[in-house]
Amino acid sequence: MATEEYPRAVWRLIVHDPADGPANMAIDEAIAARVREGRVPPTLRFYAWEPACLSLGYSQPAGDVDFERLRARGWDVVRRLTGGRAILHVDELTYSVVVPMDDPRVAGSVIESYRRLSRGLLTGLARLGTPVRADAAAEGAHRFRGPVCFEVPSDYEITARGKKLLGSAQTRRGGVILQHGALPLYGDITRICDVLAFEDRAAREAARQRVRGRAITLEEVLGRRVPFVRVADALAQGFADALNLQLEPGELGRSERALADELRVTKYATDEWTRRHP
Repeated sequence: MATEEYPRAVWRLIVHDPADGPANMAIDEAIAARVREGRVPPTLRFYAWEPACLSLGYSQPAGDVDFERLRARGWDVVRRLTGGRAILHVDELTYSVVVPMDDPRVAGSVIESYRRLSRGLLTGLARLGTPVRADAAAEGAHRFRGPVCFEVPSDYEITARGKKLLGSAQTRRGGVILQHGALPLYGDITRICDVLAFEDRAAREAARQRVRGRAITLEEVLGRRVPFVRVADALAQGFADALNLQLEPGELGRSERALADELRVTKYATDEWTRRHP
């Protein structure tokens, strides 16, 4: 796989224990704030969610959610800082990249930066023996407006066997890029349809069939279940190899933890943020 040449750079690598949805989104924003201030280095983070959590895109209507069904299953809900459609975060690995916009690895447009960062993801997944690719979306694909991220085609999404394996979203604020994405490791990829709002049972089942036909888990691709830690290690090495990075294991600093705790309480855990009408 041909890759572009980048100057050697040092990024921080964080592998986190599972956290709830508001905490995970608050941590991503806190890292972005401190990278923007130059207080911490560019950061690659891998994390999981506990309990399962439905995340909405920044501008997605809260009306897409059936909150009664969500509560009945004991699942969380949170609104992301990034765009896109709903994702059910369960049995997955989530990655986030926070880097200044002047880094050549994210130079240019959103689509161009997606393409560059996808090289790290592709290289890492290849280390697991996963036959994957990332292409520009087909003409007219962006007009599809379903509520589920994994049934919506996007540019340079990661696919396997013609189905979406890893979906990503990005935001740019104050000269810093935050991109994060979800890699379903195993389980029923259609479970998200159980907690979204549909007109009737037939519409719910139709959405379930669309998701089943357009999305896939890593276990389905490989025919075996790969532990979270093994996947995180492979993806980290993929980023290092494809983007010429030295990844230094680290953890959140005191100021990041304090800001994340504040953002969780005042923003991401509130109905004002989660259920707002963009």
